[in-house]
Amino acid sequence: MKTREDIESYLLKMGVGHDDLGGDIWRLNVNGVENLMVSLAGPIVVFRLKMMEIPGANREALYETLLRLNTTELFHCAFGIEGNAIVLGSALELENMDLNEFQAVVDDMGMAVSKLYPVLSKFRAVA
Repeated sequence: MKTREDIESYLLKMGVGHDDLGGDIWRLNVNGVENLMVSLAGPIVVFRLKMMEIPGANREALYETLLRLNTTELFHCAFGIEGNAIVLGSALELENMDLNEFQAVVDDMGMAVSKLYPVLSKFRAVA
């Protein structure tokens, strides 16, 4: 059975800077992205990254953009809304997760920040 030690092993093998926040939660630093959180929730490994606050105006166009980006740009994660924030989220089953799957999610989220944040940040200007 896989455990938190497997996640720590993956992080070391990937050379990813990270902080163990205790309670089965890690904050990763991947290519300058410092707010990628990884946590164990029972048998699930949860990945979460806050992209930005939802602007007050032009929400319909923003939501359409998020849905389109989910289908055209993201493979291992998806945009969602949590409270008043746009987040990237993903989850993997701990027992069946391997290093390649773990790294694919981390890489996809890192790519999303570098490539898609500029697209989304344009909506902040009109808020």
